Amino acid sequence: MKQWTKEIEIDAPIEQVWNFFNGSLENMQKIMPQVVENKPITITDGMVGSVYLQKYKEGKRVMEYQIETLEYDDSPNAKKLKVGFTLANMFDITARYELVKLSDHRTSLTYTATNRPLKWFMKLFLLFSTDKIVVGFLQRVKEVAESEN
Repeated sequence: MKQWTKEIEIDAPIEQVWNFFNGSLENMQKIMPQVVENKPITITDGMVGSVYLQKYKEGKRVMEYQIETLEYDDSPNAKKLKVGFTLANMFDITARYELVKLSDHRTSLTYTATNRPLKWFMKLFLLFSTDKIVVGFLQRVKEVAESEN
């Protein structure tokens, strides 16, 4: 398994940043433009255990998978969302977003991604993977949030 954790400070209120993760598909697409659908299948009290059917476009190909909410906290000063899914029967992936209110107009976002190969030969693929995607994602969240602030 490989894990990456990165943190960034964003000049935007915590609720505004949270809306990209916990809001509408339209808001989610601002930071994840490849997501073309995010339909609830099962919504639980407290959100943990909720399942969504998500479609993700990579080039001309659209992949479909179920995403499960593993952690969820929507407090005024700290918010957390962790989701997990299996991608193409090759990887178990988790994504954890932690937001902390630094001030009324400043938020800290910590993103942790894990990638566990399900096939032995995919372990080689992970050996050469870097944090480039994680860093790029955080930068996109920062740019979008600050441009809307």
